[in-house]
Amino acid sequence: MMETGTRCLKCQRALKPVEIGATKKFINRGAKEYYCLSCLADEFHVSEELLLQKIEYFKKQGCTLF
Repeated sequence: MMETGTRCLKCQRALKPVEIGATKKFINRGAKEYYCLSCLADEFHVSEELLLQKIEYFKKQGCTLF
């Protein structure tokens, strides 16, 4: 799922697979550029904690992006 060396589009931090999944879930399933959780939270004007809660919710619902 994750290419080696994948970095955040905004801050260039190395990404974790969950961050790639979050970008695909919250922005566009076909995304090829991704955000870290911090930058994704900034983009949506929400906390990282809220994003993590939503990710857990979607995991429990069976979302395969995470």
